[in-house]
Amino acid sequence: MLELLTVISLTIVVAIVPGPDFAVVLRNALIGGRLAGIMTALGIALALGVHVTYALAGIGLILSQSIILFNALKLLGAAYLIFLGVMMYRTASKDMPGSNGLSGMPPLKALRWGFFTNVTNPKATMFALSVFLQVTSPMTPLWTQVGYGMIMAGGVFLWFVLVTLFFTLPSVRFQFMRAKLWLERSFGVLLTLFGIGIAVSTNSTRP
Repeated sequence: MLELLTVISLTIVVAIVPGPDFAVVLRNALIGGRLAGIMTALGIALALGVHVTYALAGIGLILSQSIILFNALKLLGAAYLIFLGVMMYRTASKDMPGSNGLSGMPPLKALRWGFFTNVTNPKATMFALSVFLQVTSPMTPLWTQVGYGMIMAGGVFLWFVLVTLFFTLPSVRFQFMRAKLWLERSFGVLLTLFGIGIAVSTNSTRP
C-alpha cells in the first residue's frame, strides 16, 4: 500500500507542475478545441508508457549511468521543444478556429504533438526511472510494476483531461480568444525557453 501511495503522490506532483506538457495541452485545447486537448493528453500518456517500458527493461538505468546518452537525449528534446515554440510563435494569428477556412487541429496531429513533446523530454524518462527505483525491488512482481506504470500514465492523462475541460469552457475560452494572438506567441516563447533551459543544463555531471 505504501508503494502505491508513493506512485500516486509522485504522479500528482509531476503532473500538476507546469512544464512543456502543460503548455502544449493548454495551447492545443484552446486553439483546436476539447478533442484536440484530450488527444494531446492521450499522446502524453502514451509517451509516458514508453518511458515506463524503458524503466522496466532496464534501459532507463543505462541512461541514468551514461552521461553521453543522457545528454544526447536532453539535446534532442531541447531541439524539439525549440522547434515547436518557434512554430507556435510564427503561426500565431487572431483568427478564430473554424473561421477563414481554419478547422482547428486534427486529432492525430494533436496526439503527435503530445507524444513527441513528452517522449523527447528527459525529465519524463528520469521521472519514470526514479519512481521504479524508489518503489520497486527485484522481488516486485512484473504485473505490479506494469500496474504502477498504468497508474502513472492514467493519472497524467486524467489531469490533462481536466485541464482541457476547464480551459475549453465557453467563458474561459472566450477570454482567451480575446487575446489569442499574444497568448499563442507567449506559448511559443514559453516552449522555446523550456527547450533552451534543457539545452543549457546539459553538462558533464551524472544525471
